[in-house]
Amino acid sequence: MDLDQEELDMLESFERGEWQSVSDKEPEIKRHQAYAKATFEQDKHLDVYLSVRDFNVLQKRALIEGIPYQTLVSSILHKYVSGYLLDRSSDNLVTL
Repeated sequence: MDLDQEELDMLESFERGEWQSVSDKEPEIKRHQAYAKATFEQDKHLDVYLSVRDFNVLQKRALIEGIPYQTLVSSILHKYVSGYLLDRSSDNLVTL
């Protein structure tokens, strides 16, 4: 079986024990359905330049979430413009 680099990274992550089962799957399923819906409802294209470091971290976080990095970026931007981005340093909701 030939695996591409992303698939190899996922396999290695799994083999290192970095994946965990989700006890309450329904909220996770709904969350990922919302990501998928948002992806298909796109009607504008955005080109963004990121540093290599930021891009690599973004890809790793998307891998952890189990979603494409473009979907993660879209979700982050949506949360920001909707006022639902959580500032973890202060545990306060960032509002506009």
